[in-house]
Amino acid sequence: MKNLNTDPNLIHEINVVDDNKMKAPMFFVLVAIAVILGVIIGLIPSKLSNKKTSNTTTTASEKSVGIVDKKTFKDSAEGILREGGIDGEGNFHLERAGGDSQNAYLTSSTVDLSEHIGKKVRVWGQTFAGEKAGWLMDVGLVEILK
Repeated sequence: MKNLNTDPNLIHEINVVDDNKMKAPMFFVLVAIAVILGVIIGLIPSKLSNKKTSNTTTTASEKSVGIVDKKTFKDSAEGILREGGIDGEGNFHLERAGGDSQNAYLTSSTVDLSEHIGKKVRVWGQTFAGEKAGWLMDVGLVEILK
C-alpha cells in the first residue's frame, strides 16, 4: 500500500492570483457608464415629448381660469354659477334657463369655483353619472361672460 502523505500526485501547489485589484475599478467604471446611459436614454423621450405641441395649457386671466384641454374637458355649459350641490353631488351648480331640472351640478379639482359665484360663466369639463344630479360635471375651465 502506498503512503498517501508522500504521493506526489495528491499534493499540488495552488497559485493564487489577486484579480480583485483589477475588478474593483472596472466595476465602478461599468456602473458609472450604466448610470450615464440610463440618464441619457431617459431624457431623450422626455425632450421629444416636450417639443410636441400640446393643447393643454393653464390659464388665469380676467376672462378665463383653468386648464385649456378640449380633449379631456369636452363638455360645456353656460349659466349663473351658484353655491350648493344636490344631495351631496357637486359643490356648486349652474342656474340655467328652464328651471331646476336644467341645472348642471359642478365640482372641480383644478379651479376654485367659489371665486365666481353669482357671475354668468361658461364652464368646460367632463360629465360624470350622478345618482341625484341630472348633470354632474368636473370643471376644468371657467370663462367669465358679460
